[in-house]
Amino acid sequence: MLIDSYIVPQCEYGPGSFGGLMALYESNYLRLIQLLGPLEVGPAQNNHENFNHTLELNSCSTDDEDLFLKVESSVRYTQVLRLTYMFDEPDGCIADPDLCIRVYLDARMTEVVSWAAHHRHAVLRDLHGRFARPVGQCWSRNMVLSKWLDFLLEKGHSFVPVSRKQGMQTA
Repeated sequence: MLIDSYIVPQCEYGPGSFGGLMALYESNYLRLIQLLGPLEVGPAQNNHENFNHTLELNSCSTDDEDLFLKVESSVRYTQVLRLTYMFDEPDGCIADPDLCIRVYLDARMTEVVSWAAHHRHAVLRDLHGRFARPVGQCWSRNMVLSKWLDFLLEKGHSFVPVSRKQGMQTA
């Protein structure tokens, strides 16, 4: 099993630095693999053509909310995943924190490319608008993923297939 403590930085870095961000991407990949198991490289094909690999997974924990993961696209060495909780609200079902994650299978890195514009949790709302520079924004999104993956693993989450009609839907 790979552990993020085995990552040896090739340079000094601190929070908000590019080098630190790359180490965070690598660490998040290792945590995500603990949650999902090994991710497979897709078939050889034109890099611009997605193969039809839409998969929805659900993780239930007696100690936490149900967690949903959807494989939104997959090409040979890259997968785009959506990881979220779903909350029933008067206006419909709300996905939060609703992270869109790009997984680079060849580089063994995971990057949060986007997250919900509105959050139910005050800390996430604060982090969403705190940084103006792109590196700071990437750092905050990926730190949220890092902490959340630690929490999910601690709560015993893992994924099993769910039927399409039970899959994620947003209002």
